[in-house]
Amino acid sequence: MLLTLKVLLMIFSVGLIVIVLLQKGKSAGLSGAISGGAEHLFGKTKARGMELVLERTTVGLAIGFFVLAILVAVFS
Repeated sequence: MLLTLKVLLMIFSVGLIVIVLLQKGKSAGLSGAISGGAEHLFGKTKARGMELVLERTTVGLAIGFFVLAILVAVFS
């Protein structure tokens, strides 16, 4: 069982790395930070289509990664 959890943890970690690298940066320097903060404040959503899928996949993989990491630590 421990081996299975470790293999799943490796799969989730590689998947999380790949998904994060596929995402586009939210800001580009100081001008992006200022406009990004304004968009966040006024509720403009930029996540459309593929960006939304990548964002949700990132959240799912991150939750799975943390749960598996805790399980591996408990069973070790």
